[in-house]
Amino acid sequence: MAQPTPLMPHATASWLVDNTALSFDQIAEFCGLHILEVQAMADDLASSKYTGRDPVHSGELTHDEIEKGQADPNYRLKMHRAPVDVSRTKGPRYTPVSKRQDKPDGIAWIIRNHPEISDAQIGKLIGTTRNTINAIRDRSHWNIQNIQAKDPVTLGLCSQRELDAAVAKAAKRAGPSEEGEEQAVPDQRDEKEKLIEELRAEREAAAKAAVEAAQEAEAEAWLEAKRAAEAGESNG
Repeated sequence: MAQPTPLMPHATASWLVDNTALSFDQIAEFCGLHILEVQAMADDLASSKYTGRDPVHSGELTHDEIEKGQADPNYRLKMHRAPVDVSRTKGPRYTPVSKRQDKPDGIAWIIRNHPEISDAQIGKLIGTTRNTINAIRDRSHWNIQNIQAKDPVTLGLCSQRELDAAVAKAAKRAGPSEEGEEQAVPDQRDEKEKLIEELRAEREAAAKAAVEAAQEAEAEAWLEAKRAAEAGESNG
């Protein structure tokens, strides 16, 4: 099993370079670094200057262990006490400092384009608080004049899969989709138009029948008048 490395390997290596006579190989192996990184620290060529971290004070090494290594260049330093793993506690999503200024823009985009997503979902997705969300929604945010709605995926605040999952969850919670409601409206409109057409056809048929009846009555009256006239001439 591989030996654990110090909690802060570069800072520990920097301290060992400055405060011991251990070889670069020993320091590199103990800290889990490449020997060239240790060499660069010793030559002040490293791009970043590390503040040394005393592994003896942290309990990761002992003075006896360091002395054994200094006495024998082939000796492999042994970790005295492995560092405790540091894990995050539950809380909002961690956002790098460089992207935190983009959060309001991402929140504004979600509020505008996906109002069905709850504040709790936005907080989990972006890593923000309800107070910030409400301030952006009611435009009371201190920087509201400079906030521009931008896709949080493009800003790197969340992944497209996470955003899609939030939208799907919100839609499921909301019940029937708006698309289904929009489809129901045309059906109702079609039924109404069909009824109007049927009524119009009935009226037209009734009017036609009335005209035909009037024409027949007029024809019959004309025939009756003609017969009467002919009968009068015969009697005369």
